[in-house]
Amino acid sequence: MRVSRRTFAQSALASALLPGVPGFLRARGAIDKLNIALIGSGGRGMQTFPQFADENIVAVCDIDSNANDKAKLKVPAAKAYRDFRKLFDDAKSFDAVVVSTTEHTHYHATMLALKAGKHVYCEKPLSYNVWEARQIRLEAAKTKVSTQMGNQMHATDNMRACLELVRSNIIGAVSEVHVWVSRAWGLQSEAAAKRNKDIVMSQDSPKGTDPVPANVDWDLWLAGAPARPFNKAYLPGPQWYRYWDFANGTMSDLGSHWNDLPFWALNLDAPLTVEAFGPKAHPDVTPASMTAKYEYGPRGDRPGLTMTWYQGEDKPALFTDKKIPQWSNGVLFVGAKGMILFDYNRHMLLPEDQFKDVKRPEPSLPRVPGHQAEWIACAKAGKQPLSNFAYAGLLTEANHLGNVAYRVGKKITWDSATMTVTNAPEAAPLIRRPYRKGWDGLV
Repeated sequence: MRVSRRTFAQSALASALLPGVPGFLRARGAIDKLNIALIGSGGRGMQTFPQFADENIVAVCDIDSNANDKAKLKVPAAKAYRDFRKLFDDAKSFDAVVVSTTEHTHYHATMLALKAGKHVYCEKPLSYNVWEARQIRLEAAKTKVSTQMGNQMHATDNMRACLELVRSNIIGAVSEVHVWVSRAWGLQSEAAAKRNKDIVMSQDSPKGTDPVPANVDWDLWLAGAPARPFNKAYLPGPQWYRYWDFANGTMSDLGSHWNDLPFWALNLDAPLTVEAFGPKAHPDVTPASMTAKYEYGPRGDRPGLTMTWYQGEDKPALFTDKKIPQWSNGVLFVGAKGMILFDYNRHMLLPEDQFKDVKRPEPSLPRVPGHQAEWIACAKAGKQPLSNFAYAGLLTEANHLGNVAYRVGKKITWDSATMTVTNAPEAAPLIRRPYRKGWDGLV
């Protein structure tokens, strides 16, 4: 059943379950609606528009004038911008910002919002690289505004119930986690390409230059990324997602969703080492299939563990040997007493016979009507939702490190305090990169 944000905000259940919000209902009455600026009003921004439609959308911004025109049909009173840097010249007109731009511009838009003291909802992944994720996390800690990354499964009843099951110790101490996704966008082997004819592929760097559409400001779209000529292979989205200059492929994108549960349930933070496996890294195109293995040290009374990510054709041995249900995407927790298998809409204990009569733990996390609704309600109450930047920043850093290990082609040792790959100085440009002129000193 769909529960409206207004019903959620007014309910006694919300007041009881949102941690640390005893005055939740009073706070809701104090700020009836947020004044929101949408950065990235086309594509993903338009997909999520209904989630924010009950608030006051006072500004829309996109490098595509057609996207702004369509957004204005929904909110005629909103002011339209092409350059989000100009949007913040009018920062007094809004309370909160929704960032739905391409991955390589998340940092600049989000940091400008934080520095302006605005509540921020940023689509996943939070940043383009490790350094950006760290800066966002540090700035959010200073500003105290309400923040949320757009990994929507974080707010689902299914994920929160599965997390409670993992933490209940029903399967004992977890020593291994395996996470796999079937998406195979990017550079594929010739054999894989023949098998996967239904999958959209980028087999090499785009060739030639295409005319820039009249409605697109290509220079603004590039933002701080290295300059390159326009090619229709990049736009409209999400084609750009497959190129290293603009994004990080499947790992950082879907990792924001699928690595979320183990990261959250097991209180993970910075890995000690990361090792990746797959075809030799292409200089421009992200891989379709690859594997990344993370090693984490002990946390409190929990032992160290390994977490392994698989994308595309790669799968864990327990899957390929058919020792677990053949779910095309999944998270598998391997504990001393059993296993838990999860995907977006279901989860189960394994072996099933062993756990058929098990008593599930009582709910300990709030159940909410939606991810965006949780952020809106918390912004009005002066609280933090559960995928705030303090948490999401750490998750994003770890996801990026999987690609760093893949691209340098060796097992890396990570020093989180200094943001340094101690055994691979050549990884430094992958941790932080310079920006083009006009974007380098922006934030």
